[in-house]
Amino acid sequence: MRAQAVSGPSCARVAGSLGVHDELRKAAPEATGRTADMLVDSERVLASVCEAIIGAAYLAFGLARTAPAVVESFRGEIEEALEKPVDYKSVLQERLARRAEVVAYRTVAEEGPAHNRSFIAVAEVAGEELGRGEGKTKKAAEQEAALHALDALDDVAAS
Repeated sequence: MRAQAVSGPSCARVAGSLGVHDELRKAAPEATGRTADMLVDSERVLASVCEAIIGAAYLAFGLARTAPAVVESFRGEIEEALEKPVDYKSVLQERLARRAEVVAYRTVAEEGPAHNRSFIAVAEVAGEELGRGEGKTKKAAEQEAALHALDALDDVAAS
């Protein structure tokens, strides 16, 4: 749920709801024109700016003041993740199937006592690591690995 609530698309939507688009356009140098518009409309840029704003607020104001604002800003994303969880493993599998590729998951680490384990899993395609995730269960770690693998595929597609 956490991975879904704070994913790139979620961060971009939150940035949009906070008016980050308009602030970025105002701050762009005049000569950038269309290039600035392309950047401002980029989900990846908006997500990165959203994360940067959260980090700056944390550094400037501390956790106690920043956390409630972040939770409030992401409230809709959190509710959506609770009501309609996304299965990143299925999304990744479907995307790779279109390319005649298959994903395999491997648990690379287990830490902590039996009652409080933490797992690290990797999503591999043709023996190459595409994403890595951590979670309290193997399934949660695999879901996060699939999310990061999807991000990696998006990065390759954007290049």
